[in-house]
Amino acid sequence: MNADNDWSDFLQNHPIFSLPKSFDASTAEAESSFELSANTLPRFVKVDPLDDGTTPSGRRQTMVLKDADLIVAAGKEVRMASLGDAKVPSSTRKTYKTLHTPNVQFEVHQIALNPSGKLLAVAGAFQVAVIVLPRPGFMRLVPETIDCKSVQIGQFYHASRNSAPIAKVDWHPWGEAASTLLIMTTDGKLREYDISMDTDEPQQVLSFVPERKSKSYLAEDESEREAVSFALGKGRADWGPLTVYALMKSGDIYAVCPYLPRNASVPSSYIHSLECFISAKQEFLAQGDSSPSQNLATIYDYQQRYVSALLRQLPPGTVFPATSRNVPMHPPTSIKQLPVRQGPFLLQPEPRLLEGSEGEDATDIAYLVFGASNDDEDSEREGSPTEHLGIVTVAYREGKVDLFLDVEKVEARWDVKGVSSHELPMLAVYETIDLGLLSAARSNNCLKLLQANHSAFLLDPIHDDTLYVYHAFGVHALQIGPVLQHLAVALRGEDDDAVLDKALQTPAETLVRPLLTTFSVERKSSNPIVGVALPNDVYLSYSILILSSSMRISVFPLTLRSDSLHEPNAGSPAASTLPVEEGPAEKSIWLTRAEGTPSPFLSLLAPEPYHVPPILTDSGLPTMPKHALPRSTTSKELVLTPEVIRYLATASQHISSQIRDVSVAFRAAQLRTQLQKEELRGLIVAARTMNERAEILKVQRNRETRQRVEQIQETQKELLARLDRLLSAMMKKASPELSEHETKWFEELKRMKAEVIGVGKYDGDSLVVRARQLDKEFARILPSLKALAEKEQQRKDKVAATNGSLGFSQAFGFGQRSNIERNQIDVLEKEVTKLADQLHVSIGKPPRSE
Repeated sequence: MNADNDWSDFLQNHPIFSLPKSFDASTAEAESSFELSANTLPRFVKVDPLDDGTTPSGRRQTMVLKDADLIVAAGKEVRMASLGDAKVPSSTRKTYKTLHTPNVQFEVHQIALNPSGKLLAVAGAFQVAVIVLPRPGFMRLVPETIDCKSVQIGQFYHASRNSAPIAKVDWHPWGEAASTLLIMTTDGKLREYDISMDTDEPQQVLSFVPERKSKSYLAEDESEREAVSFALGKGRADWGPLTVYALMKSGDIYAVCPYLPRNASVPSSYIHSLECFISAKQEFLAQGDSSPSQNLATIYDYQQRYVSALLRQLPPGTVFPATSRNVPMHPPTSIKQLPVRQGPFLLQPEPRLLEGSEGEDATDIAYLVFGASNDDEDSEREGSPTEHLGIVTVAYREGKVDLFLDVEKVEARWDVKGVSSHELPMLAVYETIDLGLLSAARSNNCLKLLQANHSAFLLDPIHDDTLYVYHAFGVHALQIGPVLQHLAVALRGEDDDAVLDKALQTPAETLVRPLLTTFSVERKSSNPIVGVALPNDVYLSYSILILSSSMRISVFPLTLRSDSLHEPNAGSPAASTLPVEEGPAEKSIWLTRAEGTPSPFLSLLAPEPYHVPPILTDSGLPTMPKHALPRSTTSKELVLTPEVIRYLATASQHISSQIRDVSVAFRAAQLRTQLQKEELRGLIVAARTMNERAEILKVQRNRETRQRVEQIQETQKELLARLDRLLSAMMKKASPELSEHETKWFEELKRMKAEVIGVGKYDGDSLVVRARQLDKEFARILPSLKALAEKEQQRKDKVAATNGSLGFSQAFGFGQRSNIERNQIDVLEKEVTKLADQLHVSIGKPPRSE
């Protein structure tokens, strides 16, 4: 991408964001049909199995990124373009390819990319299909339409008139070959399809809503039986990765554990960690003072049987600790009972309602975990207090987001007789976030528009403490970093009740920032957000792409932050509000100055470190939401209405407060700059003093040290000479004569020397003389041996030449003929001998060839 251009310039007029080709109306009429207003509200809330239309009813996600390739769904079309074109000059023509998929004959509401990036799941209001994406380099193909393989999924369950609407589709990260697709329908059924095995029948079905009994009556709301979303749990050494959370429209949360895909690929380290976790719980239960609960003992026994069945599927030689690797596995069949549905979760304390709200409808759920990466190196990292903490977030239709702490994680339970299942799991309510949608709709008399709002979550692929909420009126960014820092302090001081109470009484809040608003105060309408994507590729800059229903793209560049373990900083609000016990620091004998010596330098910045004010912190996110209206409305004149004037007054007040905060922060920065200048002067003086001391050490002290080393060396030589003399005297005094064994050994050495060298100069029996004679004799007979070898070689060559005139096949033929004649002669000899015996004539033995 050129330095003069950014993502916004490159993608603003890209043809991939054009309206669907099937839309025949003009651009202004087409964009108005996608707006959410009082006139179009019935189309947004209507769910028709025969014709769902192009309006974004329910959950929408029509844009994903595959490395550097952008995939966008427009109506019934699936388009694909390469963002690598941004790196070439701007004169390059912007194009895209349309994926030709005859099986996709429905309006695409959701798309999901599998972990390997080769399959794309597309879902409408009632139907689901899977598309095999083209290989890299598809943009070099000439045709504008690329034929791709596609297949519909579960037509019997998702393509009939009586089928339940689809709530959410997603791929399981542990599916073997990345081919496990999960489909949640509003009737509470979660179906698992293995694309590589069978696309018509699900491999497993989880039911989060019990079947109604025909002869019973339950006074329950329909929203308690309507599922809206699901999320997969996470963790490293617990049952988190084997847990599925389902969210009902009423806000109730249910869970099923354990759940493992029929054909899964599980890290071996997780199985070993889970086995250690269960063994530790059983040991703790056995060592308890009171008698162990029968329910817990039975549950732990079933858990141990389940994990033992998984351990038996590990290949031989897979031990712990060792390098983790993915191992193909299947759910154990040794346990016949089905996992029981757990819930609804108890929310303690009860979440607060928004002011003026009559009750919210939940729309989406997400599970966040911090410090538990899939990488083996990162997964072995220890030390972060929040690395085992799970956070559950739930979004509601009226713009509320609840943040729950998963302090008591769900464990595996089965439908076993005699085991009580009345105990409900619990989530700790930490914070209720108000996005301001309800108050904004009330001030503009647009409360009815909230009926078509469907808030959804998108997790940041790089920073695990950031998630985005997109809805019918824009996008908000939630940064949970302050909460994590505060919780880290509380968890570190859990042994001190005072620190823990102080942390719970002064909670930190999530940082909420509005990124984009699509609501028009003048027209009292909005363009819902239908797609959000964040690049996670080394060739693309870190940014967020937001797509509205009118196919208008908005891009915000983001700022990468350094990897943090969510540890509290010294100047963070979470750390400053809590007392920290300071212990004596460990001193070093090399860095501790001598007693009585005055300090040569005292820092002016040490008492109070400087922290950049939040108003000056460049996080990449805008401080005010950006307006994204349809292109047809941007050129019209602004009509001043009371709502527009109120909005302008609110915006100007916000800008004025920001200007005031910037001015205060600027004055503080100036004062800090002056203090740093004085600090620099002190550092220069201290550095000059250190340079003078260094010169003294290099010249005067160096010369003195060299003289002292030379003196020590001379003294050492004298001591070594004296030691040698003393050692010789002690040896003479200890053993003045040779011992018997030493005398025999020296005599043996003399004998061996005489045998090898000889007694005298002309000793002919010595080994040296005999070796010389043997060498001379060998040199004398060597010529005759060479002549004999040459004669032998000539004879062999002559024989080979004589026999070489007859080929192998000829010799074989002659030998075969000779054997036949030999057999005939033997038969004739036997007949002659037999005839001579009959005539009583004696004959001699026949002649034999020698």
